[in-house]
Order: sequence, then C-alpha cells, then structure tokens
Amino acid sequence: MNITEIAKLAGVSKAAVSRYFNGGYLSAEKSEAVRRVVEQTGYEPNVQAQMLRRQRTRQIGVVLPKLSSESCARVTDGISSVLSGYGYQLMLANTANDPSKEIAYLDLLRRHHVEGVIFLASIFTPEHDSVLKNMHIPVVIVGQRHAGYNCVYHDDRGAAEAVTSLMLRHGCRRPGYIGVTAKDHAAGYERLQGYLQALKAAGLHAQERFMKTAAFNMDAGYEKAKELLCERERPDGIFCATDNIAVGAMQYCRKTGLRIPQDVMVAGIGDSRMAQVTAVPLTSAHLFYKTSGEEAAQMMLTLLQKHTSGTRSLQLGFQVAERESTHR
Repeated sequence: MNITEIAKLAGVSKAAVSRYFNGGYLSAEKSEAVRRVVEQTGYEPNVQAQMLRRQRTRQIGVVLPKLSSESCARVTDGISSVLSGYGYQLMLANTANDPSKEIAYLDLLRRHHVEGVIFLASIFTPEHDSVLKNMHIPVVIVGQRHAGYNCVYHDDRGAAEAVTSLMLRHGCRRPGYIGVTAKDHAAGYERLQGYLQALKAAGLHAQERFMKTAAFNMDAGYEKAKELLCERERPDGIFCATDNIAVGAMQYCRKTGLRIPQDVMVAGIGDSRMAQVTAVPLTSAHLFYKTSGEEAAQMMLTLLQKHTSGTRSLQLGFQVAERESTHR
C-alpha cells in the first residue's frame, strides 16, 4: 500500500494524501475521506522519512494582522525577547486583517517546517478550524480564547466595563459606543458586553442610536463620531473599543469645536503612545501586550519540550490609565 493507492481509494489526489500525513491544509471532507481509508487499510506512513522532513529548524512562525499596529509590535517584541534567548528565529507573516491570508499563511508556515506557530488571532471561521486541526505542530493563540488550543488573551470585557464605569462616575449620563465587528470575539463582542454591563450596573438602558460599529482605524472613528455627534440629542461621552477609533473621534470633536471632556468625554482601550500625546490626553485601558507575547513564547517552549499535556488558557489583567479626556 502506498499513497497512490490511498489516494485512489479515498477519491482524492496524491497531493491531498501527502498534505494529510504532513499536516498541510486539507478540507474537512477530504481529510475525513483519507482518514477512513487509512483506518480501513491500517496504512502507516514511512516514519523515518517523516522524521527527516521534520528536522529542527529553530524557527517559529508568527502570524499577525498588521505589522504597523503598535499592539502587534508589542506582542511580537515580547515573543522575540523570550525565544531569541533560546536560539529561535521568528518568521513573521503579515495578513493585513485578511482572514483568507491567515489561513494561507498558517498552511504555508507548516509546509516550511517551522517548529511551531504563534497566531495573533482576530476572527475564527470553519476554514481556520480546519487548517489549525491539521497543523500537527504546536500552536499558541494570542488575543483570543479558542477552545482546544493554548491561548493567551486579555480581560477585554472587564477593561471595557471599567472604562465605561469611570466615565459614568465622572458625570457621563448618555454614554455612546463606537465598537468593531462582533465577529472579533475579544475586541468586538467582549468589549461591547463590558460597555453594556457598566450601563446596566448604573441603571441605564443602552440606546441603539448611540452605538456604532467601525473599522479598526482613526478615519472610521472620525466618521462614526460624526454620525453620533451631529444629531440633535447626542451622547455626552463616547467609549471606543480601540485607541485608534478614540483618536479619530477626538479629531472630529476638535474640528467641530466640541470640548473634551466638558462637552464630550472620550475613552478607549489599548493605552497606546498616541493616547498619551493627543491634545487632550486619552483615558484608556492598558492591556499587557508585551507580556502576552512573553507568555505565549513560554507556552511555546513548554510545548516544544513536551513538558505538558492538554491545553492551557491564560487571561491577563488590565490597568485603567485615567487622563484628562474623562475628567470633568
């Protein structure tokens, strides 16, 4: 029995069988077809050949959504600071927030025989799950919690609730919200839930007209703030899911003469350097991005050394950096 015969029995190509045994990307349907044939025939691949293909490269793949992002840079710095000390090199893959590129890069890195992959994740699809299932090398996910995988993530809900609650304590009575897609479970869904929990705890009802969804950039923050603040009845505070969005909202306020925080409070999440140097310094939740990279790297080392079984999820805390943008 060889892979040609396996391919014929499974109704797939030889390349598909090869990807199955070498951990490459394969659709769930084809993977199951090959698995059934292997189980029925008792076929075992050439272990020695596989070992030669899997020689140690001292390389770790890092898949990240945006090279220019400060948060991604901080995570990557944390990863590098740990792994470089153990002789590992990083192979960076920039996906430009494109889920299809994430899938392609995960598969590419596996086929280039990196020893493990650290994935700075945002959105998970069935295609992501399929390729991750077929990696057959250690994978650590950063920024999201995903069942069945080793993860390092942030308390996004707690951070959002704390920042929104701070605005309410300082006199905000009509808090608006500019968030991101709920498909991003951490930055989208969890931060929205934190905002809603803060309102509920204060006895306030969320108003859909005060809630907007934006892209992850300043231009989107500017446009969504314009939608919120040009209405006759407008919010007297805006909690933004990211600092970039918050800075865009502040730019709109400055252009239109709205005073921060007297007329409108603004706050974000991320505690970026930009948040500290805006005309009115921005209140923001500090997330420990570099620490998350360091912890992910330590997890990877443990997996590579096979010192653990099962999976581990680590949630990091946050600190609220209160500045002038919310202090009346």
